[in-house]
Amino acid sequence: MRAARSGRVPDALLVTTGAILAVAAMEGVGRSQVFGDNWPPLSELLDVLNDPVTRPLLGRSLAATAGAAGLGLLMGTLGALAVAVLGVLLPVLRAGLDRLAAVVNAVPLIALGPLLIATVGREGSSTVIASLAVGFVMFVSITSGLDAASAAHRDVLAALGASRTTTLLRLQLPASVPTVLDGLTQAAPAAVLGAIVGEWFGAPRGLGTLLVSTMQNFQTLLLWAAGLAAALLAMASYAVMGALRSQLAWRFQ
Repeated sequence: MRAARSGRVPDALLVTTGAILAVAAMEGVGRSQVFGDNWPPLSELLDVLNDPVTRPLLGRSLAATAGAAGLGLLMGTLGALAVAVLGVLLPVLRAGLDRLAAVVNAVPLIALGPLLIATVGREGSSTVIASLAVGFVMFVSITSGLDAASAAHRDVLAALGASRTTTLLRLQLPASVPTVLDGLTQAAPAAVLGAIVGEWFGAPRGLGTLLVSTMQNFQTLLLWAAGLAAALLAMASYAVMGALRSQLAWRFQ
Protein backbone atom coordinates (compact mmCIF):
# COMPACT_ATOMS: atom_id res chain seq x y z
CA MET A 1 0.00 0.00 0.00
CA ARG A 2 2.79 2.41 0.91
CA ALA A 3 4.63 1.72 -2.38
CA ALA A 4 1.40 2.17 -4.36
CA ARG A 5 0.55 5.47 -2.66
CA SER A 6 3.98 6.93 -3.27
CA GLY A 7 3.95 5.89 -6.90
CA ARG A 8 7.08 3.77 -6.58
CA VAL A 9 7.44 0.47 -8.42
CA PRO A 10 8.08 -2.46 -6.02
CA ASP A 11 11.64 -3.75 -6.08
CA ALA A 12 10.44 -7.32 -6.63
CA LEU A 13 8.61 -6.25 -9.78
CA LEU A 14 11.70 -4.47 -11.12
CA VAL A 15 13.89 -7.51 -10.46
CA THR A 16 11.38 -9.86 -12.07
CA THR A 17 10.96 -7.63 -15.12
CA GLY A 18 14.72 -7.30 -15.54
CA ALA A 19 15.22 -11.07 -15.30
CA ILE A 20 12.50 -11.74 -17.87
CA LEU A 21 13.97 -9.20 -20.29
CA ALA A 22 17.48 -10.66 -19.87
CA VAL A 23 16.23 -14.21 -20.50
CA ALA A 24 14.22 -13.12 -23.51
CA ALA A 25 17.16 -11.17 -24.94
CA MET A 26 19.55 -14.11 -24.58
CA GLU A 27 17.08 -16.51 -26.17
CA GLY A 28 16.27 -14.08 -28.97
CA VAL A 29 19.91 -13.35 -29.85
CA GLY A 30 20.69 -17.07 -29.85
CA ARG A 31 17.73 -17.95 -32.06
CA SER A 32 18.46 -15.15 -34.52
CA GLN A 33 22.08 -16.33 -34.91
CA VAL A 34 23.36 -12.76 -34.81
CA PHE A 35 26.68 -14.02 -33.47
CA GLY A 36 26.52 -17.40 -35.16
CA ASP A 37 26.97 -20.59 -33.20
CA ASN A 38 29.10 -18.81 -30.60
CA TRP A 39 25.93 -17.50 -28.87
CA PRO A 40 23.56 -20.42 -28.26
CA PRO A 41 19.95 -19.91 -27.16
CA LEU A 42 19.27 -20.13 -23.45
CA SER A 43 16.97 -23.11 -23.98
CA GLU A 44 19.90 -25.14 -25.34
CA LEU A 45 22.00 -24.21 -22.30
CA LEU A 46 19.23 -25.43 -20.03
CA ASP A 47 19.25 -28.72 -21.93
CA VAL A 48 22.97 -29.02 -21.19
CA LEU A 49 22.36 -28.33 -17.52
CA ASN A 50 19.73 -31.09 -17.44
CA ASP A 51 21.74 -33.58 -19.48
CA PRO A 52 22.51 -36.71 -17.37
CA VAL A 53 26.09 -36.76 -18.73
CA THR A 54 27.07 -33.13 -18.18
CA ARG A 55 24.98 -32.44 -15.06
CA PRO A 56 27.26 -34.39 -12.67
CA LEU A 57 30.32 -32.66 -14.15
CA LEU A 58 28.78 -29.23 -13.68
CA GLY A 59 27.61 -30.18 -10.20
CA ARG A 60 31.08 -31.26 -9.07
CA SER A 61 32.66 -28.15 -10.58
CA LEU A 62 30.07 -25.89 -8.99
CA ALA A 63 30.55 -27.52 -5.58
CA ALA A 64 34.34 -27.16 -5.79
CA THR A 65 34.15 -23.47 -6.72
CA ALA A 66 31.51 -22.76 -4.07
CA GLY A 67 33.66 -24.43 -1.42
CA ALA A 68 36.78 -22.48 -2.40
CA ALA A 69 34.82 -19.22 -2.57
CA GLY A 70 33.19 -19.81 0.82
CA LEU A 71 36.48 -20.62 2.50
CA GLY A 72 38.11 -17.66 0.80
CA LEU A 73 35.32 -15.38 1.98
CA LEU A 74 35.83 -16.58 5.55
CA MET A 75 39.62 -16.25 5.43
CA GLY A 76 39.53 -12.84 3.78
CA THR A 77 36.99 -11.51 6.26
CA LEU A 78 38.90 -12.79 9.29
CA GLY A 79 42.18 -11.43 7.94
CA ALA A 80 40.64 -8.02 7.25
CA LEU A 81 39.07 -8.00 10.72
CA ALA A 82 42.42 -8.79 12.35
CA VAL A 83 44.21 -6.00 10.48
CA ALA A 84 41.42 -3.48 11.15
CA VAL A 85 41.32 -4.33 14.87
CA LEU A 86 45.10 -3.99 15.06
CA GLY A 87 44.80 -0.49 13.62
CA VAL A 88 42.24 0.41 16.31
CA LEU A 89 44.23 -0.98 19.21
CA LEU A 90 47.53 0.49 17.93
CA PRO A 91 46.61 3.80 16.26
CA VAL A 92 50.24 4.48 15.39
CA LEU A 93 50.02 1.63 12.86
CA ARG A 94 46.74 2.76 11.29
CA ALA A 95 48.16 4.81 8.41
CA GLY A 96 50.70 2.14 7.51
CA LEU A 97 48.09 -0.62 7.53
CA ASP A 98 45.81 1.41 5.27
CA ARG A 99 48.63 1.89 2.76
CA LEU A 100 49.61 -1.78 2.97
CA ALA A 101 46.03 -2.85 2.21
CA ALA A 102 45.91 -0.49 -0.78
CA VAL A 103 49.22 -1.81 -2.15
CA VAL A 104 48.15 -5.45 -1.80
CA ASN A 105 44.85 -4.65 -3.52
CA ALA A 106 46.72 -3.00 -6.40
CA VAL A 107 48.54 -6.24 -7.28
CA PRO A 108 46.65 -8.04 -10.11
CA LEU A 109 45.29 -11.30 -8.75
CA ILE A 110 46.12 -13.15 -11.94
CA ALA A 111 49.79 -12.22 -11.50
CA LEU A 112 49.88 -14.09 -8.19
CA GLY A 113 48.86 -17.41 -9.71
CA PRO A 114 52.31 -18.82 -10.51
CA LEU A 115 53.65 -17.72 -7.12
CA LEU A 116 50.76 -19.34 -5.27
CA ILE A 117 51.15 -22.59 -7.19
CA ALA A 118 54.75 -22.77 -5.97
CA THR A 119 53.79 -22.03 -2.36
CA VAL A 120 50.31 -23.34 -1.54
CA GLY A 121 49.81 -25.72 -4.46
CA ARG A 122 47.25 -25.90 -7.24
CA GLU A 123 44.33 -26.85 -5.01
CA GLY A 124 44.95 -24.09 -2.46
CA SER A 125 45.57 -21.28 -4.94
CA SER A 126 41.87 -20.75 -5.68
CA THR A 127 41.03 -20.30 -2.00
CA VAL A 128 43.92 -17.90 -1.41
CA ILE A 129 43.06 -15.76 -4.45
CA ALA A 130 39.41 -15.71 -3.34
CA SER A 131 40.49 -14.48 0.11
CA LEU A 132 42.65 -11.76 -1.48
CA ALA A 133 39.73 -10.67 -3.65
CA VAL A 134 37.64 -10.35 -0.50
CA GLY A 135 40.26 -8.84 1.80
CA PHE A 136 40.34 -5.22 0.65
CA VAL A 137 36.56 -4.90 0.34
CA MET A 138 36.11 -6.22 3.86
CA PHE A 139 39.00 -4.15 5.25
CA VAL A 140 37.39 -0.95 3.97
CA SER A 141 33.97 -2.03 5.26
CA ILE A 142 35.26 -3.02 8.70
CA THR A 143 37.40 0.07 9.22
CA SER A 144 34.53 2.30 8.11
CA GLY A 145 32.19 0.47 10.47
CA LEU A 146 34.57 0.76 13.42
CA ASP A 147 34.84 4.50 12.80
CA ALA A 148 31.05 4.84 12.65
CA ALA A 149 30.57 4.65 16.40
CA SER A 150 29.12 7.79 17.95
CA ALA A 151 31.69 10.31 19.22
CA ALA A 152 29.45 11.00 22.21
CA HIS A 153 29.45 7.34 23.17
CA ARG A 154 33.23 7.25 22.81
CA ASP A 155 33.53 10.23 25.14
CA VAL A 156 31.29 8.56 27.72
CA LEU A 157 33.37 5.39 27.72
CA ALA A 158 36.58 7.41 27.89
CA ALA A 159 35.22 9.37 30.86
CA LEU A 160 34.40 6.09 32.59
CA GLY A 161 37.96 4.93 32.09
CA ALA A 162 37.28 2.28 29.48
CA SER A 163 40.31 0.88 27.68
CA ARG A 164 40.65 0.70 23.91
CA THR A 165 39.83 -3.00 24.05
CA THR A 166 36.66 -2.40 26.04
CA THR A 167 35.58 0.39 23.71
CA LEU A 168 36.22 -1.87 20.75
CA LEU A 169 34.21 -4.78 22.14
CA ARG A 170 31.35 -2.83 23.70
CA LEU A 171 30.89 -0.01 21.19
CA GLN A 172 32.82 -0.16 17.94
CA LEU A 173 32.28 -3.78 16.90
CA PRO A 174 28.48 -3.71 17.45
CA ALA A 175 28.26 -0.37 15.64
CA SER A 176 30.17 -1.79 12.66
CA VAL A 177 27.79 -4.70 11.99
CA PRO A 178 25.57 -2.98 9.36
CA THR A 179 28.58 -1.76 7.40
CA VAL A 180 30.28 -5.14 7.62
CA LEU A 181 27.14 -6.83 6.30
CA ASP A 182 27.08 -4.34 3.42
CA GLY A 183 30.66 -5.31 2.68
CA LEU A 184 29.81 -8.99 2.71
CA THR A 185 27.16 -8.52 0.03
CA GLN A 186 29.89 -7.11 -2.23
CA ALA A 187 32.61 -9.51 -1.12
CA ALA A 188 30.67 -12.74 -1.71
CA PRO A 189 30.51 -12.37 -5.55
CA ALA A 190 34.15 -11.20 -5.49
CA ALA A 191 35.07 -14.44 -3.70
CA VAL A 192 33.39 -16.45 -6.47
CA LEU A 193 35.34 -14.54 -9.12
CA GLY A 194 38.59 -14.98 -7.19
CA ALA A 195 38.04 -18.71 -6.83
CA ILE A 196 37.40 -19.08 -10.57
CA VAL A 197 40.53 -17.07 -11.42
CA GLY A 198 42.55 -19.24 -9.04
CA GLU A 199 41.24 -22.39 -10.70
CA TRP A 200 42.61 -21.24 -14.06
CA PHE A 201 46.12 -22.13 -12.90
CA GLY A 202 45.62 -25.87 -13.00
CA ALA A 203 43.24 -26.70 -10.17
CA PRO A 204 42.00 -30.31 -10.45
CA ARG A 205 38.34 -29.29 -10.43
CA GLY A 206 36.08 -26.25 -10.40
CA LEU A 207 34.21 -23.97 -12.77
CA GLY A 208 37.42 -22.15 -13.69
CA THR A 209 39.04 -25.41 -14.73
CA LEU A 210 35.94 -26.35 -16.72
CA LEU A 211 35.89 -22.96 -18.45
CA VAL A 212 39.50 -23.33 -19.58
CA SER A 213 39.01 -26.94 -20.70
CA THR A 214 35.86 -26.27 -22.71
CA MET A 215 37.39 -23.16 -24.29
CA GLN A 216 40.45 -25.08 -25.44
CA ASN A 217 38.32 -27.92 -26.82
CA PHE A 218 35.76 -25.63 -28.53
CA GLN A 219 32.85 -27.07 -26.52
CA THR A 220 30.71 -23.99 -26.90
CA LEU A 221 27.55 -25.22 -25.20
CA LEU A 222 29.38 -26.59 -22.18
CA LEU A 223 31.48 -23.42 -22.00
CA TRP A 224 28.35 -21.27 -21.86
CA ALA A 225 26.76 -23.65 -19.36
CA ALA A 226 29.79 -23.34 -17.07
CA GLY A 227 29.69 -19.56 -17.42
CA LEU A 228 25.98 -19.56 -16.61
CA ALA A 229 26.62 -21.71 -13.53
CA ALA A 230 29.32 -19.29 -12.39
CA ALA A 231 26.98 -16.31 -12.85
CA LEU A 232 24.19 -18.04 -10.94
CA LEU A 233 26.60 -18.90 -8.11
CA ALA A 234 27.72 -15.28 -7.83
CA MET A 235 24.12 -14.02 -7.87
CA ALA A 236 23.08 -16.60 -5.29
CA SER A 237 25.92 -15.56 -2.98
CA TYR A 238 24.87 -11.93 -3.31
CA ALA A 239 21.24 -12.81 -2.61
CA VAL A 240 22.14 -14.87 0.48
CA MET A 241 24.26 -12.08 1.95
CA GLY A 242 21.61 -9.52 1.10
CA ALA A 243 18.98 -11.58 2.91
CA LEU A 244 21.32 -11.96 5.88
CA ARG A 245 21.83 -8.22 5.99
CA SER A 246 18.12 -7.47 5.89
CA GLN A 247 17.56 -9.86 8.80
CA LEU A 248 20.40 -8.68 11.05
CA ALA A 249 21.39 -5.12 10.25
CA TRP A 250 18.34 -3.46 11.81
CA ARG A 251 19.19 -4.97 15.20
CA PHE A 252 22.36 -2.88 15.40
CA GLN A 253 21.07 0.41 14.03
